[in-house]
Amino acid sequence: MKTQTFTASISQEEDLFVAQCLEIDVASQGKSEDEAIENLKEALALYFEPPRPTVIPKLRKFEVSVGADETTFLSSD
Repeated sequence: MKTQTFTASISQEEDLFVAQCLEIDVASQGKSEDEAIENLKEALALYFEPPRPTVIPKLRKFEVSVGADETTFLSSD
């Protein structure tokens, strides 16, 4: 597994510490700075995890009529 270094901005909001990753728009919180960082690490790991669909999407092809003869153009005379 590859590791990467990130920077967190930590602030306190009432009883909780908020850790915001500065490189990626991901944040987490905890009751202490260390807990907020650990929760941020978990959130970043989930962020980088490839998506796994729970339901296979259905793909359908369809046609749309597109053309100048069906479009009204307004002129600004």
